[in-house]
Amino acid sequence: MDLSIEKIEVLLLVAAVVAMVARRFRIPYSVGLVLAGISLALLPFAPNVELTKNLIFQAFLPPLIFEAALCLRWKELRQDLPVILFLATVGVLVSAAVTAWGLHTFIGWRWPSAWLFGVLIAATDPVAVTATFREAGVQGRLRLLVEAESLFNDGTAAVAFGVAIAFAAGQALAPSHVAAELGLAIAGGIAGGAAVAGCVLLLAGQTDDHLVEITLTTVAAYGSFLLAEHFHASGVLATLTAGVMLGNLGPLGKISSKGREAVEAFWEYAAFVANSLVFLLIGMRGERQNFAGAWHAAIIAILFVTLGRMLAIYPGCFLFSRSRLRVGILHQHILFWGGLRGALALALVLGLPTEVPHREEIITVSFAVVAFSVFVQSLTITPLLRWVGELPATELPSREPGS
Repeated sequence: MDLSIEKIEVLLLVAAVVAMVARRFRIPYSVGLVLAGISLALLPFAPNVELTKNLIFQAFLPPLIFEAALCLRWKELRQDLPVILFLATVGVLVSAAVTAWGLHTFIGWRWPSAWLFGVLIAATDPVAVTATFREAGVQGRLRLLVEAESLFNDGTAAVAFGVAIAFAAGQALAPSHVAAELGLAIAGGIAGGAAVAGCVLLLAGQTDDHLVEITLTTVAAYGSFLLAEHFHASGVLATLTAGVMLGNLGPLGKISSKGREAVEAFWEYAAFVANSLVFLLIGMRGERQNFAGAWHAAIIAILFVTLGRMLAIYPGCFLFSRSRLRVGILHQHILFWGGLRGALALALVLGLPTEVPHREEIITVSFAVVAFSVFVQSLTITPLLRWVGELPATELPSREPGS
C-alpha cells in the first residue's frame, strides 16, 4: 500500500508516455492521466497504491501550491486582491450552502452530511485549475484571477471543513467559538508560512550555492505546511504565504540569479511529477467507485455544485461592476466554468470519520463531481477560451504539460 520507489518509477513512466500521447492527440494532460489511471487499475499487475488524505496532503499538495504561489506576482495580485478574496471566501460559502441545500432537499441527506459535502466540494482545486490553464496557454489577468482564487479558496474550504466536521460530530458550536477557530486557522497559517519563509530568506542570503537554495525552498514548501497543520492551522495558507513571499521578495528574496533559475526549474518539474501522480491515482481509485449505485445522487450533486458556482461568480463579480476591479462578462464565464474540482476535495472526503452518515456515498459522489470536472469541464474549457478571445481561434496551445 506504500508508495515505494518501484511504484513511483512505474507511475512516472506511464505519466511520461501519457504526456507524449496527450500532446500528439491534443487532449488535456489531466484527462489522459485519469484515463491511464483507470486503465492501469484494470491490469492484474497494476501497482497497488492507495490514494489517501495523508498522501495528498503531505506529499502532493505542498509542492503544487508552493509552485503556483511562487509564480504569482504580488504587484498584480494586490490589485485584484479584493475580488479574489471575496470570491475565495463569500463565494465558497455561497457555493457550499447551495450545494448542501440541494442534497438535503432532493436526496434527503441529513444536514451535517450535506454541509460536509458542500464545503469540501465548494473550493476549486489549484491542481486541476493550474494544470488546465497552463496547458491552454492562458496569460494575463484572467489566469491570475482563476489561479489565485483557486489557491485562496482552498484555505477557506479547508478551514470551513474543520467546522463542518465538528458540526457533524454533534459538538455545540457557539458563534464565538467558530470565529476563534477560523481566526486561529487563518492567522496561524499565514503566520507560520511567513515565519518559515523569513527563516529561509535569511539562510539563503548566506550562500550562493543553487543546490542549497533549492533545498531551502523545499524546506519552505513542506515545512510551512506541516508546521501549520501541527498547530491545527491552515497548511494550505501557510504554503501559499511562503510561496508568495519567496517569489516576490527580491524576486526570490536573497536567492542568487543562478539559484532563481534553478529553483524555478526544479519546482516546475516537482509540480509536474506531483500533478501526474495525483491524476493517475485519481483514475486508479475512481475505477473502484460504485457510480451505478449512486448515479441519482451524483447527477443532483453535479447540478447543484454547478449552480452554486454560478451563484458565487456572477453576483460576486456584479458587486465590483462599477469599480476599477470590474470583471468582464466573458471572463466571468471562464471563472464559472473553469471552477474545476480535484485533489483537495478528494483529500478532504477521504479523511472523513467513519461515523459520518452517508460516508461511502459522499466519497462516491465526490469522485463523480471530480470526474465531471476532468472529462467535461477540462475538455470544453479550451474551446470556451477561444470563444471569449483568450486563445487564437485557429491555433492550439503550444505549451507542454507542466510548463
